[in-house]
Amino acid sequence: METKLQQEINNVLKVFPEYWNEDTLLKNKVIEDVRAYNENLIEALLSNELIKDTYSLQLFSAVVFKVEDFISMLRFKNYWDNSYTKYTNEVGLTSEGKYLKYNTDVVLDFPHKDSVLEGGMTKEDIGKKEIYYHNIIAKEEIDTLLSPKVFYNIKKYDKEGEHNINEFTDKDNLILKGNNLLALHSIKRRYSGKFQLIYLDVPYNTGNDSFLYNDRFNHSTWLTFMKNRLEVAKELLSDTGSIFIQLDDHEDSYMKVLLDEIFGRENFRNKITWKRRGGSANPSNRLNNVAEYILWYSKSSSTFKYDPVYTKDDENTQKYIKERFVHKDENGRLYMKSPIQSPNYRSNLIYDYKGYKTPKKGYSVSREVLEKWDREGKLVFPKNKDQNINRKIYLDEYKGQPVSSLWSDIYVINPMSKERTNFSSGQKPEALIKRIFEMVTEENDLILDFFMGSSTTQAVAMKMNRRFVGIEQMDYMNEISVPRLNQVINGDQGGISKETQWQGGGSFAYAELYSLNEELVNKIQVSQDSRELNGILQEMKAKAYLNFKVDLEKMTSNNSGFYELSLQEQKDILIQVLDMNQLYLNYSEIEDSQYAISDSVKTFNHSFYKKEGDMDG
Repeated sequence: METKLQQEINNVLKVFPEYWNEDTLLKNKVIEDVRAYNENLIEALLSNELIKDTYSLQLFSAVVFKVEDFISMLRFKNYWDNSYTKYTNEVGLTSEGKYLKYNTDVVLDFPHKDSVLEGGMTKEDIGKKEIYYHNIIAKEEIDTLLSPKVFYNIKKYDKEGEHNINEFTDKDNLILKGNNLLALHSIKRRYSGKFQLIYLDVPYNTGNDSFLYNDRFNHSTWLTFMKNRLEVAKELLSDTGSIFIQLDDHEDSYMKVLLDEIFGRENFRNKITWKRRGGSANPSNRLNNVAEYILWYSKSSSTFKYDPVYTKDDENTQKYIKERFVHKDENGRLYMKSPIQSPNYRSNLIYDYKGYKTPKKGYSVSREVLEKWDREGKLVFPKNKDQNINRKIYLDEYKGQPVSSLWSDIYVINPMSKERTNFSSGQKPEALIKRIFEMVTEENDLILDFFMGSSTTQAVAMKMNRRFVGIEQMDYMNEISVPRLNQVINGDQGGISKETQWQGGGSFAYAELYSLNEELVNKIQVSQDSRELNGILQEMKAKAYLNFKVDLEKMTSNNSGFYELSLQEQKDILIQVLDMNQLYLNYSEIEDSQYAISDSVKTFNHSFYKKEGDMDG
């Protein structure tokens, strides 16, 4: 079965008899003439609006035909089933198509890099086989996959409880349940360039976490999965914004190179090492791993927003305090003695002050500042004038040193802490997110987290008066994440609540992507026996959107051998026969009567997309 684009191409080429042998298209002849820039052929192709939209670039005064993209589609469309990629099983660093030994310029290349992977998981312990859509060959399929989706099961939570709503405003916080890639593309038009911070605690791909792709391409699948999402994340980030990505040493080096490609090496700010626990464990085959890493990139190296954050609790600051000792003044206040010597090799601040020895490199402050400190009683004068004057730094006024790239003062939550929820993974402390917020955001800035997990990011956003969008596709969202945010609204006192004087308040809108085949995929994955699976099979026959290549009745008949397979094999087959482009309902189809969408849901969607009727992706 041909796609609409293929049909349009064939219709255009039918006026050129030299490209046909009866009903067979002579693709090589077409490719040859396209490469030769045959004017009649290219003009005919570009006269078709769908072909022009797909394979041309509109400049101010001209249209550029994407020759190589068109040729790739023509050559591979029917042979590679939308998953064509130029590699088979190598993962490595390449430049200009050559592996690193041939070239010293580094980019990250991997199988399926030129593809889109949906990444649809709803249970932490259940994965599913994915289709890789090639960016050029399967452009139509990708456009459909990434079209904005219908939101439903819409509600709003505040101190008064749960409410139905039919409108969305820029002041509303938003929580979305559904596939995060599709959700990101659904919010893209409304939020493009709006987020000041994107914080992501991504799947670590350890083999024991929620990234369940246990085939020989597990590593490259993870890279494709992340690349697809980071590319749209960049579009959502503001020009002054930053993205922070947290992960461990399983993939951090590969993620660094991937981020260099997407955001630019010039926008790399820091690799933060978070010492999350002590070192009491003693693994047998490697050093005890006590750290995780946070990669920080800005959208722009010239306009990004950043304010230093200070701490008195980390190892470096504690060492600084101890080296300067602690003294008491006449009022019993504690202070440290700190030199006032200029750190520069040469200084213009060389002057005499009350006959005391001038530091060899000069003073670090002007005479006016030194006089001010003197009037305030903040100087320590030595008995011998051959010695230098020191400054008193009172501990109750000392905010600490600027945090470095080693964070050793924030520990993972103790299992007995009130801040921990029932979330199964090692929950991130609110103090970690608070520090990141303080570095790169201000009140009312917009925050995005599309791996929201137990909703730590959103909890901190509420307590620090930031606006947020959170996305999660796992089913624990309604068991853990949403209840936790309701506790925050009602004045939860865990985490950073005391520091921020949090007393409760705030609100958020909740919505889900409207499921079509996705709902059936979930049911298949969790079915427990053949009887339950057979019920799902009957439901599929009645309402599912199936792969056009499959005759479900014939495939599952009694003489087909289907019922002789194991339960897991039957599950795998039923998932494969579902059309993966019909997992969710596109917004462009919201008025279709067969879906019976309520007026209130339509009103909310039109309000969110700021437009009546259909909307292009």
